[in-house]
Amino acid sequence: MLLRLLKDLMRRRKPLSSGDMVAQVRALLDQARFDDAARIATDFIAREPDSAELLRLRGVAALNAGRPLEACPDLARAAALAPGQPNYLLDAALAWHALGDNGKAIEYCERARRADPDFGPAYHLQARIVLGGEPYTAVLARIHALLHPRSYVEIGVFDGRSLQIATPPTLAIGIDPEPKLARAPAPNHRVFAETSDAFFSGRDLRDELGGLPVDLAFIDGMHHFEYALRDFINLERYCTRGSVIMIHDCYPLDRETAERIPRGDFWSGDIWRLVVLLRKYRPDLAIDTVGTPPTGLAIVRNLDPGSRFLPERIGPLCDEFLALDYAYLDDDKAGKLNLFPNDWHKIKALLV
Repeated sequence: MLLRLLKDLMRRRKPLSSGDMVAQVRALLDQARFDDAARIATDFIAREPDSAELLRLRGVAALNAGRPLEACPDLARAAALAPGQPNYLLDAALAWHALGDNGKAIEYCERARRADPDFGPAYHLQARIVLGGEPYTAVLARIHALLHPRSYVEIGVFDGRSLQIATPPTLAIGIDPEPKLARAPAPNHRVFAETSDAFFSGRDLRDELGGLPVDLAFIDGMHHFEYALRDFINLERYCTRGSVIMIHDCYPLDRETAERIPRGDFWSGDIWRLVVLLRKYRPDLAIDTVGTPPTGLAIVRNLDPGSRFLPERIGPLCDEFLALDYAYLDDDKAGKLNLFPNDWHKIKALLV
């Protein structure tokens, strides 16, 4: 059938345009006919050897067929022909990553980021390469399944995907000023459409939980240090020694994505400052920052609901740590944020 298609194409009086060639190959890729796509692309590339898109498509076909070694030259050539196209650079990064050369993969990710600072897939791939292991949502699900918390509080609900991890009989409360839930809250969920500051100033969380303390909490709200600090203070007073508070976005990819003003969709903000603060001033806490893609997940244990150190010094603490530059992390980010392996067996040992 493929031979007949090629012969029919060759018989046409009017040569195929570049767009027609690209459309033919894309159609085969859409059908997951990767080997056929690569063969036809090879025939077309013989006519247009400098077509960046045809080279990219042949490389993508080889990559999807499980042949990254074959894909890399095409994708590198395509990226060289179109250096301003971040998707070309990302495809090359994916091929080098599949080949096991993560240094090359990161190089192409960074080139894609320079080509388009808002190109989120390059940031996510780079973070996945740097950190490795399961994404934070998978680790959250494992922690829920291990601990079976009676109560769960999530600050920063967004579309509700992480909140949905809390299944009955866990009583779950979500707090977000503008939740964009993909589905209606489950019967065991209550979502409060207000800021966390407003929630804690106007409500008693223990009453909202039917008298239960907070067994498990997840801070994933505003990506500014001082907000996360207030959220931690407000949650800890409703916890017990055996409770766990998790903090998202506390292991930034780099300075650019850790700015207080986001430059694109991939943004951790300056939550890392909270981990530094807690490690300095609350040595009684057990803090491990698990390297979950894309931006880390701190697990805080040995909580003390009676501690008054943080709430009584919140102003000076904010002043001190907002003045701390990202350069503080440059010489030993992993050590200063107490990076912990993203290995479930080791994470589980922390919690049992």
